[in-house]
This record gives sequence, structure tokens and C-alpha cells, in this order.
Amino acid sequence: MTVTEHSGGAGESAGRQPRPKAAPDWVNLSDMDFWAGPFGEREDGFARLRAEWPLPYYPEPPSPLPGGPGYWAVTRHADLLEVSRRPEDFCSGRGATHIPDFPTEFAEFFGSMIEMDDPRHHRLRRIVSRAFTPRMIKKFEQDVETAAAAVVDDVAALGSCDFVTEIAARLPLKVICDMMGVPEKDYGFILDRTNTIIGVADPEYVPEDADHITVLLTAGAELAALLTELGAYRVENPVDDVISALVNGNVDGERLTADELASFFILLVVAGNETTRNAISHGLRLLTENPDQRALWLGDFERYAPTAVEEIVRVASPVVWMRRTATRDTVLADQAVSEGDKLLMYYWSANRDGAVFPEPRRFDITRDPNPHVGYGGAGPHFCLGAHLARREITIMFRELLGRLPDIHMAAEPQRLRSSFINGIKHMPCAFTPAPGV
Repeated sequence: MTVTEHSGGAGESAGRQPRPKAAPDWVNLSDMDFWAGPFGEREDGFARLRAEWPLPYYPEPPSPLPGGPGYWAVTRHADLLEVSRRPEDFCSGRGATHIPDFPTEFAEFFGSMIEMDDPRHHRLRRIVSRAFTPRMIKKFEQDVETAAAAVVDDVAALGSCDFVTEIAARLPLKVICDMMGVPEKDYGFILDRTNTIIGVADPEYVPEDADHITVLLTAGAELAALLTELGAYRVENPVDDVISALVNGNVDGERLTADELASFFILLVVAGNETTRNAISHGLRLLTENPDQRALWLGDFERYAPTAVEEIVRVASPVVWMRRTATRDTVLADQAVSEGDKLLMYYWSANRDGAVFPEPRRFDITRDPNPHVGYGGAGPHFCLGAHLARREITIMFRELLGRLPDIHMAAEPQRLRSSFINGIKHMPCAFTPAPGV
């Protein structure tokens, strides 16, 4: 049938029949080749979906786990916000970061509170939040400045480098590891395991013929073992770090179990490292491709920094989607949704919705307001680390543009093979060498 015969979605009136579970044949969100294609083709595909078929239903992509019938793709900004604001109808506890239905223990091991609903989600978030005291947050903010300066010191005299591995990946990794009290000798180990977890579908990190589930479990178990050992040590030898606060803290008579602590660590090093490093990487790409915006920011860094950082996150959309599951028969955008139906909230698409963002394809560091959903939509699962991520992106570009003002992308980036993370694995950059401090 044609798109016209199935017209509906967000603009459909209550008296019309909802669209059946189907998707157009002109874009397939379950096809990895779509995600590996040019950004322009991806933008065209989502723009057409938002306009003509905003809530398509796709079959699930191939997986080593038993597959389900499919998922609704939430492409419009307003619909995504509605799903986020209705956790009683659209839950996270049946899966948030994966399309197949993983066993609950498996999902929570890798996703921690992201894969939970209230009251368990609220309990875990409350305990973790209490560990980040105002004094500790202030210390972390100062640590970001020191770490960013050290990163630039190490490359300033080179004139060129791999921007991702030598700059963008190093800052959030160091900040998170220092925050948790992880020794510097373990940084490389942690980066390798997080690359494996996020890049399990990318042959650079995991061979195509490997047992991906075993690889994923092994990487997670090794990170958990590192944290468990460190946590046990901090019980007897506390210092001024988050691990010490979590293992020795007590919030209303509760504290994290050893398993909860290990799971939270995996979430922090994977989500906190991967998302921020990709925002920084896409930031340099966008400034290189938009020299007018680069010149504007160089002209008055502090004035434009707040809006520039938000625009980088909007356009980059490091996390492409998150999943929710309908807890009961309900309606979304005049579409009947059944209990158990999966929904993928496409942040990448919502952040380009012309109904919300004028000229959405334009990178504009002065864009204000900018109600992007790069840190998640409204509701209980808004990103706990948004403040730290903004700080890291701001400080990194303050150092880069202040000390290496002509730094630019020198060749097309190598992108991560993933529909979940809008990742950049490698990106050559070049600049006029400058002495380190």
C-alpha cells in the first residue's frame, strides 16, 4: 500500500483508523547499511519519515538472541517527549539500550539504572546522586581544566594527530577514572573494554565471526572485577573519590550492593566516556565544515560557549536512540500501541525536527532556544551526567581554540558501525604546532 493509504501518525485525527504495523520501503532503520551511509542520506530519510510516516513499525534487525516482532520508530520531537514523560505507559525495565529482549540481569548489568523503572530506579539514582556532594563536584570541575590542559600539552608540538584517540577520548576517560579513583595504569584497559562494549558490531573492535554475546559478557565482567576489587580496597582505605563515597556511604539506611556498584561503574565508564568523546569529535568536524561558525566562536569564546556546546550536542546526538516498552494498551500520536510493543526513541531524528528547530540542518552556535534531547527527553531518565558533559566539552574547546586556533579535521572521519551510538573511531586533525605548557 502507498503512504497516502496509510496516512496517519502525529497529525491523524481521533476519528481515523490508526496506521497498521508497517513501514515504508524507502528507508529501513533496521538495515546497518543505512547507518553506515552518508549523514545527508540519513537526514533525508528521517526528514521524510517525520513528514510522511512519523511512527513506522520495523522488523527487528538480525541478532544472536531470539528476536521479537519489531518496534515502533518514534521520529518526531513532540512524540519522543511524550514517551519520555509517560514512564507509567512506556517503561525502561524491559530494555532500554538494546532491541532484543535480554535477560533482566544481563540488561541491568550493562545498563544499571538506565534499564530500571521506579521505585528501583529512584532508589539507585538517589544513592548515587548523594555521592556527588557540592564539594566533590567543585573538585571535579577543577580536575576537568587540569586534564584538558594536559591533553593539549601532549599533542601541541606535533602539528597533527588522531583527534579521537589522542584528544577527544582522553579527556572524559581521565575525568571519569579520576572521579572513581581508578589508577592511571588501568586507563588503557578500561578504554579497550568500553570500545568493545559499544563497538560490538564493529569489526575493528570485535571480529565478525566472534560470539558477540560472549565477548560482551567478558568485557563487562572484566570491568566489574576491576571495580569490585577497587571497591573492597576503598572500604578499608577511603579517599576523596566517588568509589569511597559509594562503598562507605549510607543514604536513608541504604547503600549500593557490590553488584549495583559494579554495574554503575560500567554505565559511567561506557556512557560517560563514549558520549562525551563523540560530542567533542563531532564538534571539531562541525567547526571544520562550518568555518563561519568557527570564526564566530574564536572571536568571543566565552560569549558563545554555552549555546555552541548545546548546538554541538544537538547535531552530534551521540546516543541515536533509546528503547521503551509499552506497559499496557495505549495511544501515541493517535496510533494504537499494544502492551509489550517496543518503541525506539530516535533522538537523532527529534533533534532535526523542523517543527522545533528552524533550519535544522544548519549548524548555528547562536541557536537559542535549543530544546534538544541530546541528553534524553524529559522524565526520570534525563542524563545524570549532563552537567559534567557540558563542562568537559566547554573546557576542551576552550583549550583547543585558545592554544591551537587553527586545529581542523584533516580527512574524513572513520565512523563506528552502530545504529545506537553516533560514533567516530578515528579522525585525522592538523594544526600549527605550539609549545606545550
